[in-house]
Amino acid sequence: MADGWYSVEEAVQVADPAMPASVRGWNRKITEQKWRAADGKARKAGHGWEYHLTLFPQTTQNLLPAKEADAAAKPSSDTTENPIWRRYDELPQKHKDECARRLTIVKAAHRLMSVGKTQTAAIEIAAREAGISTPTLRNWLNTVRGVRASDWLAALAPDYKATAQFTECHPKAWEALKSDYLRAEAPKFSACYRRLEAAAKREGWEPLPSERALRRRFEAEVPQSVIKLKRSGRDELKKLYPAQRRTKKRLRAMQVVNIDGHRWDIWVHRPSGNGEPFRPLLVAIQDIFSGKFLAWRHCETENRVAVRLVIGDVVERYGIFDEIVLDNGRGFASKWITGGTPNRYRFKVRDDEPDGLLTQLGVEVHWATPYAGQSKPIERAFRDFCEDIAKHPFCAGAYTGNSPVNKPENYGSRVLEWDEFRQFVDGMIAEHNARVGRKTETAKGRSFDEAFAASIAEPSTIVRWPTTTQRDLWLLMAEEVTARKGNGEIHLLGNRYWTEELIEHAGKKLAARFDPDDLTRPIKVYDLRGSLLCEAPSLGDVDFIDAEEAHTHNRLRAAFQKKQRELAELHVTMKPDELGRLYAPTAVSEKKSMKPAVTRLATRGNAALKPRPEESWNEEAEAAFENVASLMGRRLLKEA
Repeated sequence: MADGWYSVEEAVQVADPAMPASVRGWNRKITEQKWRAADGKARKAGHGWEYHLTLFPQTTQNLLPAKEADAAAKPSSDTTENPIWRRYDELPQKHKDECARRLTIVKAAHRLMSVGKTQTAAIEIAAREAGISTPTLRNWLNTVRGVRASDWLAALAPDYKATAQFTECHPKAWEALKSDYLRAEAPKFSACYRRLEAAAKREGWEPLPSERALRRRFEAEVPQSVIKLKRSGRDELKKLYPAQRRTKKRLRAMQVVNIDGHRWDIWVHRPSGNGEPFRPLLVAIQDIFSGKFLAWRHCETENRVAVRLVIGDVVERYGIFDEIVLDNGRGFASKWITGGTPNRYRFKVRDDEPDGLLTQLGVEVHWATPYAGQSKPIERAFRDFCEDIAKHPFCAGAYTGNSPVNKPENYGSRVLEWDEFRQFVDGMIAEHNARVGRKTETAKGRSFDEAFAASIAEPSTIVRWPTTTQRDLWLLMAEEVTARKGNGEIHLLGNRYWTEELIEHAGKKLAARFDPDDLTRPIKVYDLRGSLLCEAPSLGDVDFIDAEEAHTHNRLRAAFQKKQRELAELHVTMKPDELGRLYAPTAVSEKKSMKPAVTRLATRGNAALKPRPEESWNEEAEAAFENVASLMGRRLLKEA
C-alpha cells in the first residue's frame, strides 16, 4: 500500500466476509464493476494493478487501514537483520519518541488520502494540525515511500549524528599525555597536564588545548577497560569480566572435595623449638556439595605430612571421595600425595616414582588455577574464619591484622598457647558446620551438617570405603629408596631396615611406606607400582661393647645361615660324584695322527744336536724335596 492505494492481494488478506476470498474472485468483481476505467482511481503498479481505497466496499475500507496500522505498530520479524532497526535501537529514548510522533503524523496524512483527499490537500491538513511545515511532512512521506509499513517507525528515525568535535592537538603531545596518564603509578590527570605543558613549550608542540578539553577527549577515546588495565593491573581488569557461577545441584556429598591451607592472622607459641611466636597454618578439606568441613589439621607449615593426615582423617570417617580440587602448593603437589598423576605441575612425572596416596585410592585430581579464589569454594569459608575466629574476643591481643599496614592498636600484646588455640579453633569450625540458616542452593536454610547428612542418606549416594591394605596408604608415607647391593638392606632417614626377602631385590628401586612419627616400626616395602613385597623391621644401633646384643646378633646370623644351608640342600640334590658319573665320557676316542696337506722337513742344519749333561743333585734341591714331603705328610695325617 502507498498513499491510499491497495492491491487485490492486500484486499484478500483482510478477509472481508462480504467479499470474495480469492484473488480470482476479486478480479471477476473488478471486471464486472469496471474499476480500471474509473478516472484516477486505478493504476498499474509493477506486475499488477492498485486501486484507490474509495473503490472498495465500505466494510473493506474499514479493514484495510486497520491492518495497515497494526503492521506499522508491530516491527517485522527480521528487525534484528535490518540495518534501519539497528540504527533505531541505538537512538536515545527522546529520539525514539520523535519517531513515534512522526509516524502518527504520516498515518494521519495517509488516512486523509484514503478517504478521497488529494495528496496535496492531505499533506496541508495533516501538517497544519501537527504544527509542522508541509515540506517537512512531504519529506517524511517520501522517506517511507517503498518501505514496508512495518518498518515505517524505524525509517522515520532522525538522522542525527554525534558532533563531538575536539580541539586540535599536536599528535606527539596527545601521545605523551596518554602514555603518562596510563601508568601503573596512576598519576592525577592535572599533574600529567602540567608536565605536558612544560614539555610542549620546550619542544614547540602546538596547538595544545586546555586541560578540560583534553580530559573530555581522553574520556571519549580511551576505553575504561584500558584505563583499568594500565593503572590498576590485570587483577582489576579481570573483575570487569563477569565471574563464572557454578551450580552444585547435580553433585552429591563426598563426590567432590577441595583442600587448601590457611595461614592464621594470630600469634601462637610454637610447639617445637623454644616456643617463639608464629602464625600457625590450618590444612582443611571441605565437601563442595554441602560446604561442610570434613577434617582439618593444625601445623606450622604447609607440608606433605599434614596433607596426608587430613586426607586419612576424611577417609577414616566418611569414606573415599571421588574427586578432589587441589591448590598447586608444594605440600599438595608432593609426590607422596599425587605421585603418578600425569597433570601434576611441580614435579617431573617419572615412570619409576611411587604412586601417591590419591592416585592409589582412585581419586581424580583437579588442579585449581593459581591465585584464583573462585576456583576453590573453601576460600570463601576461610574469609569467614578471618571474621569469626581471628577477630573473636578469645584472640584479643593476639590478632596480627590482615596486612603489615593494618595492625590493631593492641598488636603483639598477647600470644596464645598452642593447645588452647587448637581447642578453640576446633570448636569454632564445629560451630561453623552446625550453624543453621545457610542460604546456599544446597543447604536451603539448613546447616552444612544437615545438608551433608541428608545427601549421604540418599539411596543414590554411594561412597567407597577403604580396605585394610588401603589404610596403609595414608598411615605410612611412600618414599622411593634403593635396596643396597649385596644383601638388599634399606637405609631410610638414618635408619636401617632389612629382611631376607630383600636379598632378591638388591640394587633395585623400591617404595618404602613408613610412619614418620615412629621410625622404629617395621616398614612395608612395595615395588614401584604398589605391590607389597615384604615387611622389613628396623636394625637398631647398639653400644660398641654390648656383649649381649653381639651374642643376639651372632645367634640370628647363625640361624639365617642354617636356614640358607637347608634351602641349599633342597635345591642341590645331586652329589659331585653323581654329577661326575653323569657327565663322564662313555668311551675313549682313538687318537689318530693328522697329517697336513703340505709338509716340510724340520732341519737345524746337517749336524746333530749337542748333548746337554744332567745337572748334579745339590743341597738346595735336597732341602726343597724335604719340605714338600713334610707338607704332604701333614695333609695325609689331617685327612686320616
